[in-house]
Amino acid sequence: MCATNSFLKSLGVEIYASGHRRWPDEAKALAVSMTLEAGATVNAVAERFGILPNQLSAWRREAKQGKLVLPAAEVEEPVFAPLVVCEVAEEEARPKVTSQAAPIRIIRGAVVIELAHDMPVARVAEIVHALEAHPC
Repeated sequence: MCATNSFLKSLGVEIYASGHRRWPDEAKALAVSMTLEAGATVNAVAERFGILPNQLSAWRREAKQGKLVLPAAEVEEPVFAPLVVCEVAEEEARPKVTSQAAPIRIIRGAVVIELAHDMPVARVAEIVHALEAHPC
C-alpha cells in the first residue's frame, strides 16, 4: 500500500489520514488514457491506481462527455486533417447573420463533437490529438 501511496502522491493525489483521496483532473485523465491503450483493461488500471473499477468507469464517462481533458498523445510525425474542397451554391456562399456564432464541429466517423465557437485553439488541438491517438 505504501508503494501505491507514493505513486499516487507523485501524481498530485492528496491522501488524507481518513483514507479519503482528492484526485486532480490530471491524475484522472492519466488513468483514463491508460485504459485506452491496446491490451489495457479497466480492472488492471484501477488496481494499479488503487481504486474501484466503477470509479474509473465514471471518469471515462466524464472524458466522453468532455468534462475531463485527456492528455494529448505524443506523435513522432505531424498529423494533418484532410482538406475537402467542393462547389458551394451562391446563397450558401454568403455568411448567414445570426445572433450566435456557429459551434466548431469535429466529425470523425460516427462521432460528432460540437464545441463553443470561442473555444481556445489549444483545447481544440488537444481534442483532435486525442481523437487521432485512439482510432475509431
